Amino acid sequence: MKKICNDPQRYVDEMLDGLCAAHPHHYQRLGDSGRVLALHHAQEPKVAIVTGGGSGHLPLFHGYVGHGLVDACAIGNVFAGPRVADCLTAMQASHQGAGVLQLYGNYGGDRMNFEMAAEMAELEGMAVTQVRMTDDVASAPQAEAHKRRGVAGLVYAYKLAGAKAATGADLSTVTATAQRAVNAVRSIGVALSPCIVPESGTPAFSLAENEIALGMGIHGEPGIWQGELRTADVLCDEMIDRLLEELPAGRGERLSVMVNSLGATPLEELYILYRRVAQRMADRQVTLVQPLIGRYATSMEMSGFSLSLCALDSELEALLCAPASSPFWSQP
Repeated sequence: MKKICNDPQRYVDEMLDGLCAAHPHHYQRLGDSGRVLALHHAQEPKVAIVTGGGSGHLPLFHGYVGHGLVDACAIGNVFAGPRVADCLTAMQASHQGAGVLQLYGNYGGDRMNFEMAAEMAELEGMAVTQVRMTDDVASAPQAEAHKRRGVAGLVYAYKLAGAKAATGADLSTVTATAQRAVNAVRSIGVALSPCIVPESGTPAFSLAENEIALGMGIHGEPGIWQGELRTADVLCDEMIDRLLEELPAGRGERLSVMVNSLGATPLEELYILYRRVAQRMADRQVTLVQPLIGRYATSMEMSGFSLSLCALDSELEALLCAPASSPFWSQP
């Protein structure tokens, strides 16, 4: 295993040590495990948004604790959900009396632990709602969308719901906005090479030298097909077509697109892909708004990328463009 680390069992905790040392005025680290990150300075009283998930996907989850985004995050081991106690601590740390929205990806361990934490928080008198991201079109058919995984599209949900909470909207309204984000976003990814989980020291999956996997999940879950590497345009076209089957867009529509590196894919290649996305959308007379190109939701050092489309109306577009800040997101 080639990893830049000390003790693999301390991988997450030493990462959090460094993250908080780099941004001491932004993050505070809480909980008996030290696996909860919250804003160092409380925001104005409002609905709190709490998230969480396994490490290994930075900046996803803890990178979006910020103003106009989410308020606290519970962090698990690499590719493992956070503990119930940490989910509850994140809620307690961010609750300001207006209720808490739990906003996270649709994975079994995360669901179970956040649901248990919600029950405990409700016993303390908190109003709690839940929205789970289900944007990965490769993980289940459209008729069973509730079974789909949450991947990079979760970033859109953070941004839209966080901006709505910042307006002072009540819990039901913020929750409805988060659900609108889930309904508006679709994603699909492709893997070119595996990543290595530090605790195991072995690749999460295997691919032949010239083989890729379309639709593979961010933990190595099976996708739609495995086959030979395609050119950027051919691969991008298939991914766009699959997304547009569920989010049809044409003349006058407005979309945001995310071209996301899963870890090792360089920016140069992401811009080659965005070039093709822009061409395809121009052909359909679709307007692209605030494109996101870079590392937004990774899978350790996996080589590959994901595409996400977010369908916008006037309200969602305004929320997307609203101010927000975190160490990984700056929007004045």
